[in-house]
Amino acid sequence: MSGSAATIEELGIEHIPEDRRHGSAGRVFTLWFAANLTIADYVIGVLCVLAFGLTVSQSIPVLILGNALGGLTLGLSAAMGPRLGFPQMLSSRSSFGRRGNYPLGGLNWISTVGWFTVNTILGGEAVLAIWPSFNFYAAMVLLVALQVIIAVYGHDFIHLFEKIMSLVLGVLFLGVLLLGLARLDAALSFVPANGSAATASFGSIGVVLAVSFSYIMAWSPYASDYSRYLPVSTSGRRVAVYALIGGATASFALELAGALVGSLTQSFDYFQALKTFSGAFGVPAVVAIILGAMAANALNIYTNSLSALVLDVKAKRWVTVIAGSLVGLALSIIGGANFESFYENFLLILDYWITPWLGIVLVDYYVLRRTTVESSAQAPAWNFPALGIYGLAILLSVPFMVPPTSIGSPVGLLSGWFGGADFSYYISFALAAVFYYLFRKSRHRFRP
Repeated sequence: MSGSAATIEELGIEHIPEDRRHGSAGRVFTLWFAANLTIADYVIGVLCVLAFGLTVSQSIPVLILGNALGGLTLGLSAAMGPRLGFPQMLSSRSSFGRRGNYPLGGLNWISTVGWFTVNTILGGEAVLAIWPSFNFYAAMVLLVALQVIIAVYGHDFIHLFEKIMSLVLGVLFLGVLLLGLARLDAALSFVPANGSAATASFGSIGVVLAVSFSYIMAWSPYASDYSRYLPVSTSGRRVAVYALIGGATASFALELAGALVGSLTQSFDYFQALKTFSGAFGVPAVVAIILGAMAANALNIYTNSLSALVLDVKAKRWVTVIAGSLVGLALSIIGGANFESFYENFLLILDYWITPWLGIVLVDYYVLRRTTVESSAQAPAWNFPALGIYGLAILLSVPFMVPPTSIGSPVGLLSGWFGGADFSYYISFALAAVFYYLFRKSRHRFRP
């Protein structure tokens, strides 16, 4: 039975039966392409050259690597959807247990609200860039209302919306990118005050790598939410490739556009600078920023609603959509006055919980082959070894953390090994994956 975008989605976190499956792997490309043509990516590009100390030419290879690594985690996560037929966070019950998964589901609820907040603030600022007399808070309320409607209609409506946005945003942001490339020589000649034209510091490279990786990787706990309706026969490899290419291509292109505009305008007034830089194309460029915020936030609040249900909240999906949106709107109003530090802090802290979770989930599914429909649906209440390994991986990565605010010893104690860059994300991922694999193998070997 094919889906209909005109009807409100009936299912929540239940397993998707075969007669409800529909669509092809290609729809994953358009969804992640549109979702990553966002204002957040654009701002990352601006920050590369104006805050993190890299030139445009130095930023390009680092951004390519960061997006490729992040896109890989997104693709591997999305490929789980057709086979399992569950939302991403419910599938991880197989690894952590039904109740053991509560802390992870709760953290994902917080993360999705955080991203929803970030994009709402940026969307409100973009509205003011083209309509200065409009009230900032009213702009955010309007954006949230539109995003709630999309999320309430659910999965198929979101896919339709993102398909349209992939075309609209693709054309609009291509225009911005071409304008920047037309002045490439001037952009390449810009040297940040805290950078060097000759060499880039290892610390600056590490920060840009971490931030570009963190943005696209942070979609991984969402991934199966948008591939779980695909037929069971859908190739997991095709889903992974489409998600990787769609997400990484869009994210890199817009970060490059941000770096070009930032180097040419040298302004932290992101949207006014974009409007001025784009000339006659200025208003459409800022409109693209607003639409990009909506494209990302439709996913943020939909996944937020599913994360609430994974916590066994007794409510309809549409109720959890509205509840999460109201929390995000309140945080947007509070955080709007201090956006720059709020955004950077949120990005850098975000991965601390996701990467060790991802290490365990991917090993369980791809290496150990333990994650199945049955193991997810009928998980025991707790899997204490997995939770212990998760906590240990985070604990051992603490000396490599470089949080935005100084917390003190032992945080960051060993970050000097990487030039002061925060490599704790990769360390916690690797430790969680290796420890969990060794635990499962040893348990199997010595089982009587």
